Amino acid sequence: MSLEWIISIITNNWPMFLRGAGVTLLISIIGTIFGAIIGLLAGVIRTVPMPEKGIKRYFLKLVNLMLSIYIEFFRGTPMIVQAMVIFYGSSLAFGLDMDRLLAAIFIVSINTGAYMAEIVRGGVISIDKGQFEASQAIGMTHIQTMLHIVLPQVIRNILPATGNQFIINIKDTSVLNVIGVTELYFQTKSVAGNNFRYFESFFVACILYFIMTFAVTLILRHFEKKLDGPENYTVIGQPMQMAVLPKGPHENQ
Repeated sequence: MSLEWIISIITNNWPMFLRGAGVTLLISIIGTIFGAIIGLLAGVIRTVPMPEKGIKRYFLKLVNLMLSIYIEFFRGTPMIVQAMVIFYGSSLAFGLDMDRLLAAIFIVSINTGAYMAEIVRGGVISIDKGQFEASQAIGMTHIQTMLHIVLPQVIRNILPATGNQFIINIKDTSVLNVIGVTELYFQTKSVAGNNFRYFESFFVACILYFIMTFAVTLILRHFEKKLDGPENYTVIGQPMQMAVLPKGPHENQ
């Protein structure tokens, strides 16, 4: 009977499941992209060398303090609480009438940015200090060093962690139903409320969540393989050959 109910639920409610999965992916993709950008900027700023004195030193300290508060707050509180505070709290405190979908993207973005900032900072710290010293020796500024030497390596190194954060976002969008976002969990709850078959309805949701996360995992592994190892790169031009010089008169003796 359960299998028959599962087939019946899918047949009768597939548009709702499809819409819910689409909203979940939309929020996760956009939120991860913006969160990665926020984390990249925050992580790079937190690794800027501190000047010994001057106004720049105090300004950088202030910026680092604000970033530390932002990172620790959003890493130390659940997303479901953040959603309630940002959506309902901003309405009560400031009279803001936020669109639910835009609010969901904003919440996921700033939450992801806090985690990505620490991931990026760890990626920058992992780069050998000799590369920073070599770039300074040839006259490169800190920004040039980051853009041309450090960040290409950091992006490659943090790709698995970024993919893992993307997968977490796909699952964590389920908490956004508390502000009325019609993602997959919200739609599944509506389907289960109509037919009172909670096990079968949420079993379908489990399969959909697994399909989305597994597909993302395969895609990210494909990109990682493309970036790994010299076997994925083609050497342009002919290999270097050693020149054979004619022997001198004294070498023939």
